[in-house]
Amino acid sequence: MTEPTGAELGKKTAAAMALGHVRSGMALGLGSGSTADWFVRLLGERIMRGGLDIACTATSKRTETLARECGIPLRALDDFDRLDLTVDGADEIDPALDLIKGGGGCHLIEKIVAAASDNLIIIADESKLVPVLGAFPLPVEIATLGWGTTMRRLAEVVGDVPLERRGGNDPFLTDEGNYVIDCRIGSIDDAPALAAALSAIPGVVEHGLFLGMASRALIGSPEGTARDVRKT
Repeated sequence: MTEPTGAELGKKTAAAMALGHVRSGMALGLGSGSTADWFVRLLGERIMRGGLDIACTATSKRTETLARECGIPLRALDDFDRLDLTVDGADEIDPALDLIKGGGGCHLIEKIVAAASDNLIIIADESKLVPVLGAFPLPVEIATLGWGTTMRRLAEVVGDVPLERRGGNDPFLTDEGNYVIDCRIGSIDDAPALAAALSAIPGVVEHGLFLGMASRALIGSPEGTARDVRKT
């Protein structure tokens, strides 16, 4: 594999730093996305070298496929009472370590796995750090049944015309068979209030606001260094 540069080097460096938090005997959640992919690859390399006895669960079919290719042992989430640690990426990270996730459409399972974990470590490159959430469109997963009605209710809450995510000519479908709606809200002044309003809409399965869930964020730079960011 060609050695990464720029943002990809930052992602790999953050993933390598997260690997330092993994201990034998742990139950791990494996996140989804390009940065989480680096963690999965590095974890697989460490397992291949021996001396690391772990069990993992994946947050998407894509991550599951990659993990199996890398020789990582996988089990269903329901096989675990709790997870010791989940390592995942994010689309935006604010100073309080609140997040927007769901650019890959996996935020429903990512949130279930994160909530089942004692610790959630976010890995990302520097571009994901923002002073206020909202520049990245907020993904909202909705049921396909009655989706038009749900879209109208959603527009009332977000104050904009939400956009149905497409996969070519067809609607984008999550692994669970739901639609993803992207809401271009702009700066989110009151994320808890918005999260509550979205969750109260019948037909909304899950939204991409991850509030108070991350224990730390490991941020990689294009120069190949990484730093541990805590809540402010």
